[in-house]
Amino acid sequence: MKKDIYEKMEILANSAKYDVSCSSSGVETSFKKGELGATHNSGICHTFTADGRCVSLLKVLLTNFCIYDCAYCINRVSNDIPRASFSPRELADITINFYKRNYIEGLFLSSGIIHNEDNTMIMILKTLKILRYEHKFNGYIHVKLIPGSSMELVEQIVKLANRVSSNIELPSDKSLKLLAPNKTKEKVLQPLKFARDLSLAKNQKPIGMSTQLIVGATPESDRDILKLSSALYDKALLKRVYYSAYIPVNDNKNLPSLITKPPLLREHRLYQADWLLRFYDFSWDEIVTDEFPNLDEDLDPKAFWALNNLKYFPMEINTASKEELLRIPGIGARGVQKIINARRFKRLTFNDLKKLKISIKKAMYFITCNKEFQRQVPFYRENLRLALIKPEPKKLIQPSLFDISSITGEL
Repeated sequence: MKKDIYEKMEILANSAKYDVSCSSSGVETSFKKGELGATHNSGICHTFTADGRCVSLLKVLLTNFCIYDCAYCINRVSNDIPRASFSPRELADITINFYKRNYIEGLFLSSGIIHNEDNTMIMILKTLKILRYEHKFNGYIHVKLIPGSSMELVEQIVKLANRVSSNIELPSDKSLKLLAPNKTKEKVLQPLKFARDLSLAKNQKPIGMSTQLIVGATPESDRDILKLSSALYDKALLKRVYYSAYIPVNDNKNLPSLITKPPLLREHRLYQADWLLRFYDFSWDEIVTDEFPNLDEDLDPKAFWALNNLKYFPMEINTASKEELLRIPGIGARGVQKIINARRFKRLTFNDLKKLKISIKKAMYFITCNKEFQRQVPFYRENLRLALIKPEPKKLIQPSLFDISSITGEL
């Protein structure tokens, strides 16, 4: 790889690392002599296909030049940082060369906005056409659509990409106006709405769509964030909402200070709540309410909901419906199916649940099994909360005289 191409790759891959639509973003460990492997905070990331496979993607910007001045973005026009741009030909050739060497299985392509929105989308489209038509590349391509670009360009990109996304970034119009005056929620969602309508049209291939919300940059509550996510799912607009703990990169009076740590635990709780929205039939206003607008960082969202709704518990495991069983803390969808299958043959006890390999560490406080109920913890909110967040005592194992596994790590 030529030196100037290498330098461009280093700059543009590093500039792309703050987009979390790929799950390995932002993780870095350096290579050490005598050890295998290293993760870098830029370059190649990983995502999952519909059939569960983990694939490697080249994650890069076409350019980090940008005419926008979003206060939270490292690539804002007013920042004095190294800048670079790939030509469509350069980026397409790099992608194919990486693919042929088995480094990657696809491309995650985003871009700053150079000159104007349509000009940037034309450059992205040219890259995709070289890959698809000249190189006959049939692998995975994820493209970030540029808000404000023409729908004709969006249509052409949707036909060539496997997934498209457009980042809302901030949950409210007020925050967008304050920190990203060039953007509006409607402007960001317009290309996604158009892409959805295209994918629903007859003879069009289905396409996945996603967006990203920054967590912790502005004062919106978890309730505001989950309300927006739920609305986007209900409108069949998105397959996935990604949450990104805000990493301070710019000094701005309207943003947290540069020494503020990213709210990673809050991000994690939002992903758990998002899972309840998508797969457990919870509504956003059940998970977070006017009384409790933010998730409890000490508890997972399902346990948090259960503590705030003790009137539904304890639940008899042998008679509860599937929908009710899915709301028991600590029992997932597969565990629920095991219970439903097993209770066709007998009334289940706590021992039966253990035999079914269903964890009852959390569930034991919220269920009865054949009318049996745990007696260790009083059935009051604060008592149950303390029991749920209490760390497990460490198990001390006395090694035998001839057992050296604790030293060698061998089993």
